[in-house]
Amino acid sequence: MTTKTKWITGTIIVLLVGFAIFFYVRFYFVFGEGVKSGQMNYIVYKGYIFKTYEGKLIQTGLKGGQGGMVQSNEFIFSVADRNVAKELELLSGKELDLHYKEYLAPLPWRGMSVFVVDSIIASH
Repeated sequence: MTTKTKWITGTIIVLLVGFAIFFYVRFYFVFGEGVKSGQMNYIVYKGYIFKTYEGKLIQTGLKGGQGGMVQSNEFIFSVADRNVAKELELLSGKELDLHYKEYLAPLPWRGMSVFVVDSIIASH
């Protein structure tokens, strides 16, 4: 092998490893995880090429500041596990505690949201 060939091979390997690390961090590294509580609003199965489950949880609370107004927050999420999605369909309108993982970017086959619900902790 010539020096030029070694240099090109080394550069290609470094670029491939760099791309693999970037791809992992961007799409598979779990940035955060936690639990959200609220009323299950909907869960739908949609998409053009990759069909995914998308849902919304309504969280009520008090808005700070003057008057303490009641405010709703929405938690929009994806569900990768079909069994969890089917269970959520049956719990529409109920109070739920959902465990989720947060990624830095969505993947088309995982869902449209960076928040991916992986389990139902409790239903009230």
